[in-house]
Amino acid sequence: MTSMSRARVARRIAAGAAYGGGGIGLAGAAAMGLLLAEVRLARRQVGNGTASHVPHAEGRYGRAYAVPGEPALRLVMLGDSTAAGQGVHRAAQTPGALLASGLAAVAERPVELRNVARPGAASDDLDRQVALILAEPSLVPDICVIMIGANDVTHRMPATRSVRHLSTAVRRLRTAGAEVVVGTCPDLGTIEPVQQPLRWLARRASRQLAAAQTIGVVEQGGRTVSLGDLLGPEFEANPRELFGPDNYHPSAEGYVTAAMAVLPTVCAALGLWPAEEDRPDASRREGFLPVARAAAEAASEAGTEVAAAVPTGPKGPWALLKRRRRRRVPVTEPAPVTPSP
Repeated sequence: MTSMSRARVARRIAAGAAYGGGGIGLAGAAAMGLLLAEVRLARRQVGNGTASHVPHAEGRYGRAYAVPGEPALRLVMLGDSTAAGQGVHRAAQTPGALLASGLAAVAERPVELRNVARPGAASDDLDRQVALILAEPSLVPDICVIMIGANDVTHRMPATRSVRHLSTAVRRLRTAGAEVVVGTCPDLGTIEPVQQPLRWLARRASRQLAAAQTIGVVEQGGRTVSLGDLLGPEFEANPRELFGPDNYHPSAEGYVTAAMAVLPTVCAALGLWPAEEDRPDASRREGFLPVARAAAEAASEAGTEVAAAVPTGPKGPWALLKRRRRRRVPVTEPAPVTPSP
């Protein structure tokens, strides 16, 4: 599928999500039906997302930066098993811990990490997760990172419904005062046990959803970072290193790769990145584009950020597409704390 075709599909899905439509699926229903037997086989081979232990990574990171009277930054992870950190054994190896450590180092402030992500969750679980976060108004996070979408594809949730749930979650968090960064749907076409033609279909569905997610998130004031190609060429070229023991979830090095891509956007959302790096760099093919086109391009390239720019234009809202340089993140263990108001 070309970038322009993906942009048109993503625009239709996002419009259906915004205005209550529900019939646009992630791929042809007939094709999916023909491949159900292979889907079941692939699921048995990669597991169902509930068997592995998820390390407990909540706590305070960067305690060395503590200053009396200055509160810690609050970071919350939401989403599915990838956001939870399934597939690794140590808390420090989870994406939440990696992002909290990196954010603390950049901000030179402690970061309190909370994680409400649930293995096996699809986008319709975000309502419950957001409710947990907003239950105490005095503890609204500074930044929320959402990683969601893989289970929407494998469970064949209609794309409009998936994007509607995600958009609502972003709107609620932004209204409460939190910045939001969403790691969009990963490329499921790279999972080793998945064979053709399901591999092609999974890749197409994943990228369609990622592009539609980007439109919905940006329109609600959030930012996105594409994770598709982080689970694509880099994982495909070196699956033994970047996939975990179940050949489905990322390994420790895989999560580091994803965290390095997301961290610059998290820092930029909090105003911690140098201002000159927020300007588009033509040499890196960055710039202002209609949001649907930016979303389609981002879905095809790992680590690409999309953020709102101009509210409206001849082709609808415009967005800034950035290809930020990845930064190595420190790896530290959490220090458990009772979050303070």
